[in-house]
Amino acid sequence: MKSDSYKRYLPFGHKLMITYCVFIMIPVLLAGYVANAILVRSIEERTKESSIGTLKQMKDNISYRMQDIVRVSELIYYDTTLTEYLRNNEAGWVSYFTTSKYLVPRLQTLLEAVNSHIWISVYLDNEEIHEVYNRQLTDPLDGGNSAFDIYHTERIFNKSWYTSFPQEYFGQTLEWAQIDEDKTFGHISLLRRIVDASKLFKVDEIGFMRIRIRLEDLFESVDSSKIGEGSMIYLLDESDRLISASGPIDRSSGQTLSVARKAGHIIIEEKVEPLNWRIVALIPSDITQSAAQTIRMWTVAACFIASIVFAAVGLFISRYFARKVSKIVYVLDSFQEGDFSKRIQFKGRDEFTRISVALNDMGQNIGSLIREVYMTNIQKKEAELESLQAQINPHFLYNTLSSISRLARFGEVEKLHRMVLDLAKFYRLSLNEGRTIIPIRNEIEQVEAYVNIQKTKFGDGMMVYYDIDPVIHDFLTIKLILQPFVENVLEHGLYGDHINLRIVGKLEDGTVVFKIIDDGVGMSAETIRQLFDPAESLNVGYGIRNVHQRIRLHFGGQYGVKIVSKPGFGTAVVIRIPAEAAVEQEAM
Repeated sequence: MKSDSYKRYLPFGHKLMITYCVFIMIPVLLAGYVANAILVRSIEERTKESSIGTLKQMKDNISYRMQDIVRVSELIYYDTTLTEYLRNNEAGWVSYFTTSKYLVPRLQTLLEAVNSHIWISVYLDNEEIHEVYNRQLTDPLDGGNSAFDIYHTERIFNKSWYTSFPQEYFGQTLEWAQIDEDKTFGHISLLRRIVDASKLFKVDEIGFMRIRIRLEDLFESVDSSKIGEGSMIYLLDESDRLISASGPIDRSSGQTLSVARKAGHIIIEEKVEPLNWRIVALIPSDITQSAAQTIRMWTVAACFIASIVFAAVGLFISRYFARKVSKIVYVLDSFQEGDFSKRIQFKGRDEFTRISVALNDMGQNIGSLIREVYMTNIQKKEAELESLQAQINPHFLYNTLSSISRLARFGEVEKLHRMVLDLAKFYRLSLNEGRTIIPIRNEIEQVEAYVNIQKTKFGDGMMVYYDIDPVIHDFLTIKLILQPFVENVLEHGLYGDHINLRIVGKLEDGTVVFKIIDDGVGMSAETIRQLFDPAESLNVGYGIRNVHQRIRLHFGGQYGVKIVSKPGFGTAVVIRIPAEAAVEQEAM
């Protein structure tokens, strides 16, 4: 029988799988986590770098458009021919020629040369040149057309942007600003003087130019969709006032950068140098989160697939070795239960093969030793049984012959004849061709023959009742297990000249139970103890202990004889043997 501790142990395959998971699966999952973190960080950095590059392209495009306007102003600023015309204050034909033949065509040429729609306003100190101006009351650039005006300088003498214009440094002084109605129309103006540099070390102002361009044209490249959905781009002046914006911005609510700035947004800035303005891009975290989520999903999928693959490999490996260990454990369990016939065979040349060879050799050697010891014990047991049997037969024969002698002495020939016949029947059944194991049917006939012998002796003073279940007749028993107890009743239990005896045979839960019950003198507990004591039973109840020993020797320690008795009330003997059928015995 296995101990409960063996039932609760953790199988080798489970231990191997747990170890595999700890040292393989956990590093895989950890590597997946680290890879995911690195990839997410890489995506964020790449998104930021890409957005910086896109924003820089926007800034460069704005700078290019502004430089294009500056180049237009330089075509006027460095035009020495125009300077000569504007220095001539003659009226009449000269001023007409200057205006119609040079200044106006020159301005028209500039309008055609520039890539953007612009509005050039020229303010001249030469009052002999007539003013030419656009007579529209609305924004002339609103329809997408370029335009020019020619005014006298006196129109701007009181303008703050003119009076505060910086000191002139030849070729360097210019300014971008939103003046007059620029904010209303969404324009920005390039302001620059028209100078006469013919005098050495002196630059004289002979006019002023204002070139206007729409902010939408200047900042046409500023498009938040180029960065990503949900992104916002703000164009801020030097005072952080919102000039223009692109993206999901609610202009009606007066939303500014401070309102639109949200936690988690990536903020990128680029400075538009000529204007001292800034382009600020707010990239929502959703853009990177979406990519990060995709990477995370792929990472989880990769880790999951890798885990499945590694788990399958681990399961295969653990089951491969667990099967070998299970076979070894199975053989060891068989050895523990006494079956040394099991063998295992492993292919290959590894430790398991060496273990299997060692176990097979051990099983064979132990099996041989056990068979040898078993045969020795069987021979010893048979010798003891024969010795005990040999001790019972002479004892019974001696008592019977004494009874026959007494009958002969008194001349009771009929009784003597009947006793001799019963004695012959008893010994015929007892000898049973030398077999120690006999059917219960024969054992019952033996005890009946003995009872008949004793009834010849005691006559009506002895009453015997049989209660034998026929179902037990074909079961086996060792011979002479009932007769010694009947004999013991007649020798020691007889009280007066009359005794009643009952012999019972039943089948109870796979066990054959015999009971021999008498109403004799009974016996004390001390006497019963002495009957089964190896030292004291030499002189008391030898036949009873002999039967008990033979039953236990043949069938096992759980079977044998039990006596219940009380002085003056009689004795009950209970004999238990296993219910073994004749066929089973022969198979053994």
